[in-house]
Amino acid sequence: MTASVHAAHLAQLNVATLLHPLDDPRMAPFVEMLDPVNAAADGAPGFVWRLVEEGAADATALRPAGEDVIVNLTVWETQEALWDFTYRSGHLEVMRRRREWFERHVEAHLVLWWIPAGHLPTVGEALERLADLRANGPSPRAFTFASSFTSAEAAQHLRIVPQP
Repeated sequence: MTASVHAAHLAQLNVATLLHPLDDPRMAPFVEMLDPVNAAADGAPGFVWRLVEEGAADATALRPAGEDVIVNLTVWETQEALWDFTYRSGHLEVMRRRREWFERHVEAHLVLWWIPAGHLPTVGEALERLADLRANGPSPRAFTFASSFTSAEAAQHLRIVPQP
């Protein structure tokens, strides 16, 4: 985890339902991108932390949302840092090709929320935020890039001091 001067960090969970098992040859291009994309995230400005299965390089074997669902849980210093990595880096190639590997989600598959700096969210916490977003729509507790809230707006749900 990198050090940060921010009082709050942005947690992010996204889930993806696999079209095929990860060892299926049709998934090979995605699997081949995992290490380079994760390395890029680890070195990206504003990156704080990502969920990794113990003894593994990623979290693809963890299946807390269903046997055919992979999860990605990360923490970033700012929403801008996450946006830049997601849409202005090599990660964009994965986004462009996602329909080759993953089902189209009918309900929310990405959730963002503010956490106190230094807190590492659990998968349970992340899935609860996703459920909150799906049930109640965007709020300071659980939101998306399209319907975002600042850390100051979320402060009532956190024990943090908002940044000016």
